[in-house]
Amino acid sequence: MATAQLLLRRAFASSPSCSPLRRSPLDSARFLPRAAMASSAAAPFQKVQIQREDTTFDAYVVGKENAPGIVVLQEWWGVDYEIKNHADKISQIGEGYRALIPDLYRGKVALDAAEAQHLMDGLDWQGAIKDIQASVKWLKANGSPKVGVTGYCMGGALSIATGVLVPEVDAVVAFYGTPSSELADTSKAQAPIQAHFGELDNFVGFSDVTAAKSLEEKLKSSGVPHEVHIYTGCSHAFMNASPEALKRRKEMGSTDENQGAIDLAWSRFSAWMARFL
Repeated sequence: MATAQLLLRRAFASSPSCSPLRRSPLDSARFLPRAAMASSAAAPFQKVQIQREDTTFDAYVVGKENAPGIVVLQEWWGVDYEIKNHADKISQIGEGYRALIPDLYRGKVALDAAEAQHLMDGLDWQGAIKDIQASVKWLKANGSPKVGVTGYCMGGALSIATGVLVPEVDAVVAFYGTPSSELADTSKAQAPIQAHFGELDNFVGFSDVTAAKSLEEKLKSSGVPHEVHIYTGCSHAFMNASPEALKRRKEMGSTDENQGAIDLAWSRFSAWMARFL
């Protein structure tokens, strides 16, 4: 297993709120086709296909054409209702953005934490970086003058990695995730990076307060514009506020609900992307 995946696996497995991860999903994994997944996002998404090297993958686009673009990266669940909710909201912020979700799992969405673990374990992280780079280039080739990247949990770690590894990225906003040093050395970041973490996040080494402060120190040495925000009383995935997501968070042991923190994070997101895009 790649080190980046191992770091995240250990972080989840060590969390008392994530005990379902301790069972193996390999013999009984069930994956829900995206078409069957209920979506809370009302806006229509356009399905496009993006080519990178000898691989083609699906992506989902929402928002007005020729607006600045933002690549929106999934949590470990896959392209589900909540990442679509985030992309839909992003597309309507300020004067509007063109939000694009690349399907890093190639059509699979997890039903529970064990399946999500299985999908994440199988992810080619270097390949995912290439998918993201191709997505950024697609947006720029299709009318977006500048493009940012944002992501949540696994997607948060990947978004920061693209700020290091993908020169075409103009700005990054990451939520509760940091890449391993083997995937990306954040002291060598090229793009402006804003990052958000919950004070009570207990995914040690990945998105806890110690990981957040370590990221901040490395970004200082990089010299790029950066902000690292820690939200009092919030745990992992605190931005997920739909009824379905709240139910899922409670099943995994996170009972906090803080609309004030969510609104503040979105305000900071909006200001950061407006500044650089």
